[in-house]
Amino acid sequence: MTNIIEVKQLTKHYGPVKAVKGISFQVAKGALFAFLGSNGAGKSTTIEILCTLLDPSSGDVQINGHELGTIKGNASIRESIGFVFQQSILDAKLTVKENILHRGRFYQLSKKQLQENYAFAQQYLQLEDIESKQYGQLSGGQRRRADIARAIIHKPPLLFLDEPTTGLDPHTRKFVWETIERLRKEIGMTIFLTTHYMEEAANADQIVVMKQGEIVAQGTPNALKEQFASDQLVITLKEAFTIDNIQSHTIYPVLAVGDVYKINLPSTLHALPILNQLEPYLSSFEVVKGSLDQVFIQINEEK
Repeated sequence: MTNIIEVKQLTKHYGPVKAVKGISFQVAKGALFAFLGSNGAGKSTTIEILCTLLDPSSGDVQINGHELGTIKGNASIRESIGFVFQQSILDAKLTVKENILHRGRFYQLSKKQLQENYAFAQQYLQLEDIESKQYGQLSGGQRRRADIARAIIHKPPLLFLDEPTTGLDPHTRKFVWETIERLRKEIGMTIFLTTHYMEEAANADQIVVMKQGEIVAQGTPNALKEQFASDQLVITLKEAFTIDNIQSHTIYPVLAVGDVYKINLPSTLHALPILNQLEPYLSSFEVVKGSLDQVFIQINEEK
């Protein structure tokens, strides 16, 4: 599969401060790519470089076949990307339609192409009920629909989403993700996502995790869970047991949290022999699959 983003040994220094320390990664065309990291990890700096908002200190970046760092390359990259920011950037006094059409004119589209592209954005984001309203009068969910429509008015092959569903109600979050999936499947748009909702990152084709300016983990969600997270058996018992009593029934470490005991397992199937031995004493049990939340916590706790 062709890559739409190629990053090789990218760095960004602010004097003695090394915000990005020689990172390399690729994003496949048409993929949902999740880029994760806690505050100060270098994630935002990297994205600003990819979007031509910051100049790198060194390294090579190719986006949609264009070389970042040249006047011509940067101009072509800007035409190839859309960006949905965390904060609203549209004019509060203009209507949704006026805002989106105004943005579309930046790309020197013909009048016919602009109208066709607006119809495309209107259809995907279901703008009919809000397009005549002033942007400043919209709810948070309505604003997010308008923000995404603004970002795709020129039909970019690559869309950056910076925490696109933060603060949205569950219904609107569902709509946003249904729209993103339609854009991927129906027109092949690549999605570059940052999020603090690990269940959203779990749907990604590829995940990269940054920490202190470096990439500390990358792979598919399942591969990262196998590497950094473990399945867990959680049990409560009918009678008082010491942790040593329970430990005698398993080779895996047992952690006591109040009257609940947690046992990390190589896989969920390894819970069966433990449950068989403890069955007469069990009050309740739950087998919990390893999660990306565990992955993120484990990575950030490691020194």
